[in-house]
Amino acid sequence: MNKRIQELIAEMTLEEKAGLCSGKNFWELKGVERLGIPSIMVTDGPHGLRKQEQGADHLGLFNSVPATCFPTAAGLASTWDRELIRSVGEALGEECQAEGVSVLLGPGANIKRSPLCGRNFEYFSEDPYLSSELAASHIQGVQSQGVGTSLKHFAANNQEHRRMSVDAVIDERTLREIYLASFETAVKEGRPWTVMSAYNKVNGTYASENEWLLTNILRDEWGFDGFVVSDWGAVDERVSALRAGLELEMPSSSGLGDHKIIEAVKDGSLSEEVLDRAVERLLTIILRADGSKKPNAEYDKEQHHRLARRAAGESMVLLKNEDGILPLGKNSRLAVIGQLAMQPRFQGGGSSHINPTKLDIPFEEISKLMADSGSVTYAQGYKLEQNVTDTALRDEAVAAAAAAETAVLFVGLPDRFESEGYDREHLQMPDNHGELIEAVAAVQPNLVVVLSNGAPIEMPWIGSAKAVLEGYLGGQAFGGAAADVLLGDVNPSGKLAETFPVKLQHNPAQLNFPGEGDRVEYKEGIFVGYRFYDAQGIEPLFPFGYGLSYTEFAYSGLMVSRSEMTDQDTVEVTVTVKNVGAVAGKEVVQLYVRDEKSTAIRPDKELKGFAKVELQPGEQKQVSFTLGKRAFAYYNTELQDWHVETGGFQILIGKSSREIVLQEQLHVSSTAAVRKVVTRNTPAGDLLEDPRLAPIFRDVMAKANEGSPFASMTEGDEGYEMFKAMMRFMPLRGLVAFNPEKFTEEMLNGLLTKLNSVE
Repeated sequence: MNKRIQELIAEMTLEEKAGLCSGKNFWELKGVERLGIPSIMVTDGPHGLRKQEQGADHLGLFNSVPATCFPTAAGLASTWDRELIRSVGEALGEECQAEGVSVLLGPGANIKRSPLCGRNFEYFSEDPYLSSELAASHIQGVQSQGVGTSLKHFAANNQEHRRMSVDAVIDERTLREIYLASFETAVKEGRPWTVMSAYNKVNGTYASENEWLLTNILRDEWGFDGFVVSDWGAVDERVSALRAGLELEMPSSSGLGDHKIIEAVKDGSLSEEVLDRAVERLLTIILRADGSKKPNAEYDKEQHHRLARRAAGESMVLLKNEDGILPLGKNSRLAVIGQLAMQPRFQGGGSSHINPTKLDIPFEEISKLMADSGSVTYAQGYKLEQNVTDTALRDEAVAAAAAAETAVLFVGLPDRFESEGYDREHLQMPDNHGELIEAVAAVQPNLVVVLSNGAPIEMPWIGSAKAVLEGYLGGQAFGGAAADVLLGDVNPSGKLAETFPVKLQHNPAQLNFPGEGDRVEYKEGIFVGYRFYDAQGIEPLFPFGYGLSYTEFAYSGLMVSRSEMTDQDTVEVTVTVKNVGAVAGKEVVQLYVRDEKSTAIRPDKELKGFAKVELQPGEQKQVSFTLGKRAFAYYNTELQDWHVETGGFQILIGKSSREIVLQEQLHVSSTAAVRKVVTRNTPAGDLLEDPRLAPIFRDVMAKANEGSPFASMTEGDEGYEMFKAMMRFMPLRGLVAFNPEKFTEEMLNGLLTKLNSVE
């Protein structure tokens, strides 16, 4: 323990120590003035600083200071760019320093279990590897500026419906492989100063009181050394939460939580050592934050806006580009249609709502980039606050589209369709958006649709559009970035970090979302997102990892550094990517791993590596990946560890989860001592599949079957297949029952002893 911290704890009263474990108010931590312990401020994030003005509302939702609004996590994840996300994090850290903020509450690393979750725009991906890698980059960027982060919401906060009371019931393997893995790398490599516990229960215990999550996993296994803070208002029983590993309750409990801690220490139900340990963790971060403050810090608003524009441009995913209609000619006649082109929806609703330093208007930014000989007209097309078609606005838009060479339609989801606090009920856009698309398409075949939404939507109208550009919630520079991509100043390079289903019913969680009452069972298990669509052979609207470019890329030369390895080794994988098109572009190289044969139920393939590479026309680069044990392992609940089964694995290189272009094989040998006790109920087939036990079993059975009609049976004989199947699943005790003269109970016991003595 730091000597100063040790001395401070020794000088603190019980009341002061208990008081440090809850907030001073909505956004500040308590200090202890007489000991020189400062009060520090935390604020909402994660894609922008949301610091409240003095005297703001009690719930902390309005009147925040101006700050750069970057794209939300759904968009940032589509960049698949660790360095870009780190740069955004650095900018966020600079703004926190300028505003005297010590901890930014984010990023959100929860898995997108269902596209209906109202807060999905704040989360990165349906894939835990991608999510955790990007969250780590975000954390590293923010904390490089001497500002802490709060990785949230730990864990299994995958819906807004009844979020403060619902029990997420999840088997351990699914938790480990999907929902905890989404946080794991972020904790181990990002090393966040704080972690925020979720509102919900996990398998019967509130996350804020879940010792298995907060202590066994987070601290003991992953090595987290910061403090755990509750989501605002998440604590049920304060003493239980402190004992489980939650140091800070937020916001202020007006002394209630402090009193409970004090009484528990006095009556002996809570050890003061537990309280001292919590205070030590809190003081470590408080003093680090205070010592990291930069006096007179400021930031360049225009520079940050330019970064926001770059990030938004790389977030955009080109979903369709029939006849190469994009990029648009700067000399053409364009009709820009849709209220979202004048009033862009650039962020989600709720606690992450940012007051932007400036705001790009799509129509204005497109107009700026057009050449003198080009022209742009605007028509509103619909009313955002309505769901029904306004005939006059529709007719005006149709006329504008008919008079132009190309119509660009800005549509999507209004604020009321998705927000923190509630989940969506469907995946549809407002009716007047879809109807406008069809009406415009009837008079203008050159139709480009630009989407603003925080999560997937159904697209029954997609056949009417020649191009579709997914803009997500692109932040304050969305308008400029959209203009850059549409007019070719930026080549789109985004790839989907989530699957877009054709319809909601295809989603794997749909039958069990959002659950019944205060209980939701994750019955789809590990088959979340593309893992489910692959397993079921369901063709998605757009697959995970998908995204088009204005150029083309060719892959070649896939090399694996070794053909065999153990699970303690690493392997290097290299592949060459070449830009074979006419313009510069960026490609996301995706590496998936497939277990060729497993006794455990496993997905068809899983993402285990990715890299973004920038290439000029004709240029090629070699991309490298290093794979270790976790790339080939599943979580074995009997071993309580990650386990690789000996066997063959395929290394797959793809442009998306559905477009695999190269593959190689690799044999991995397990070094784990997996030992199952053989009992009288062990099926004979299990022994025959074990290379250590099979020879012993065959030898015993050959002697037991001497002279029997089965001994001479060979493949092709009548009844052989039935006999083989019966033997495979017959428990060993059945050998006694069916052949007691040749194979006695004593012989069975001797066989069990022999088999269980094999090393």
